[in-house]
Amino acid sequence: MESQLAHWLIGLSRRKKAFILICADVFFTVLALWMAFSLRWGVWYIPEGDQWVLFAVAPLIAVPIFSRLGLYRAIIRYIEVRALWAIIQATSFYALIFAFVVYESSIQGIPKTVTPLYWLLMILLVGSSRFFARWWLGDIYSSLAGGRSALLCRKRNVVIYGAGSAGVQLAAALGHGREYNPVAFIDDDLLLHHQKINSVKIHPLSSLSYLIKKHHVSDVLLAMPSASRSRKSEIIRLLEPYAVHVMSMPGLSDIAQGRVTVDALQEVDIADLLGRDCVAPNPSLLQASIDGKVVMVTGAGGTIGSELCRQIIQLQPVVLILFEHCEYALYTIEKELNHLLTKLNRTQDIELIAVLGSVVNSGRIGKVCGIFKVQTIYHAAAYKHVPMVEGNPGEAIWNNIFGTFRTAQAAIAADVETFVLISTDKAVRPTSTMGATKRFAELILQAFSENTHKSQQTRFTMVRFGNVLGSSGSVVPLFREQITRGGPVTVTDPRIIRYFMTIPEAAQLVIQAGAMGQGGDVFVLDMGAPVRILDLAKRMIHLSGLEVKDENHPSGEIEISFTGLRPGEKLYEELLIGDNVSETGHPRIMRAEEQVIPWGELEKMLNTLEEATRKDDFEKVRAVLMQAVCGFAPQCGIGDVLWKRDREMLKAKNRFSD
Repeated sequence: MESQLAHWLIGLSRRKKAFILICADVFFTVLALWMAFSLRWGVWYIPEGDQWVLFAVAPLIAVPIFSRLGLYRAIIRYIEVRALWAIIQATSFYALIFAFVVYESSIQGIPKTVTPLYWLLMILLVGSSRFFARWWLGDIYSSLAGGRSALLCRKRNVVIYGAGSAGVQLAAALGHGREYNPVAFIDDDLLLHHQKINSVKIHPLSSLSYLIKKHHVSDVLLAMPSASRSRKSEIIRLLEPYAVHVMSMPGLSDIAQGRVTVDALQEVDIADLLGRDCVAPNPSLLQASIDGKVVMVTGAGGTIGSELCRQIIQLQPVVLILFEHCEYALYTIEKELNHLLTKLNRTQDIELIAVLGSVVNSGRIGKVCGIFKVQTIYHAAAYKHVPMVEGNPGEAIWNNIFGTFRTAQAAIAADVETFVLISTDKAVRPTSTMGATKRFAELILQAFSENTHKSQQTRFTMVRFGNVLGSSGSVVPLFREQITRGGPVTVTDPRIIRYFMTIPEAAQLVIQAGAMGQGGDVFVLDMGAPVRILDLAKRMIHLSGLEVKDENHPSGEIEISFTGLRPGEKLYEELLIGDNVSETGHPRIMRAEEQVIPWGELEKMLNTLEEATRKDDFEKVRAVLMQAVCGFAPQCGIGDVLWKRDREMLKAKNRFSD
């Protein structure tokens, strides 16, 4: 009978449910008033004379006030403790109005203590009725929802790491959902252990094994959005040995800006896994080359270029020019930045200009610099994928070397104040064509700085750093995709190591380093400790709640396979060619003193390189690169796909002739 009544109530329309609440409150106003008189007199109270009028007037005052203050708009089965404050406000306001009516009327025989008693009883009756209904209907609704969705989805038992306000909010949000069931909290605070929050018990980390076995826990959810990356990394390492999938809440800034909700769980951020905390930026360095200036970013649709644009927008340039040769990439970043400008209410302050073009086209890049009177250029346009460049070296030479050369010439001609080249650690003693072309690009800017004429205003700066997390071609999204597919996870070599940095931090440091340059500076970003790629793969597998399949664990789910180094790839990267490095005013930025080739000598190399590239003479191209780039030791033979096929066809033709 009780279950049938609950099912009937749950099935009613919102209007009918509100009507039932109103009827209940009408009854409570009359009952509370009778109880207030009875308690005051100490006997079963029977109204006399005009006192009956109060029992008729009370509901007429209460219902409109309760309705106005939202007591009939709440969904009772989702009501929370903080709703009690709304009930107290509504009943208090009602009690004041009722007291005014009572004392202004001519009704006799009403003690002054009746009104406060009436107020307290109204809070008790109205509040307790709501929370009783929440408890009763909430359980029935959960069982109904569970029954309907049992075939489609079964709630997974999860443990929440962090019993602070974020953890409590997450538990409440998940409790109303249909995917996760919070069974316990874990927290490091000894004072919280064995306490309960909304009937969910708080445990120490040492109890995790017990919780996993008892509740068949599949996931651990990190609810520490404000914790430092080093702290999160420490906790993630502690969770790695357990066979659970580790996920985390989004950051506080994302929640505050409305991008995501509290319960929008996500995979563990690799930046948290690495544990590298950001250093607060220097505002004066950030603004020096951007605030109030005309700024251009080449390669604006790329990984680093697009992040530079996002950060530049925040620093209030007068004009931001997006220069990009890929139409879709340009469309995407322009659309995103326009949305950001609208959100920041700066559409009138910052002009956004999208220019489709290639840095190889000297006329196009020159016109843009001249017409818009560009003051700062961040040159991020480059081909960076090592194996792809090995297969197409000519295009990389045009884009990476001559694109930089022509953009720099345009900058000088247009009196651009600051030119910042985005370089790479692969330019140091390179084993790949990509690395050699980036070092050659650095040499061009260094030579321009050495050969500075008095009339030249442009200050050239180079910023060199390693891999960025989540970039196109990065191992992190590749590993995630492979783990989702069930493996295998492919690692080129068990010994390979790389430096990693987040995309926002890299862009922020590039902007600051660019403002430090005096001319011809090579800045090197502190990338922290190198990461062994095999260890990274294993950690990502463990944090997905899976086991690595190998000789020691033949029953594991994900296998790691080694594919061998790809063309042009080397086991480890370096950031410095020599040992001559000095500190700067920023703890994460260093200044390197590198070998410079005089412009007269470099110009001859450029002419030879251009002629050889036009003729697809890649043997000559490689010879020039080896002559110019210190330490260039090609890891593989010439890999141009057309050149190789042409040679094969020529050999076949000669064999046929013989």
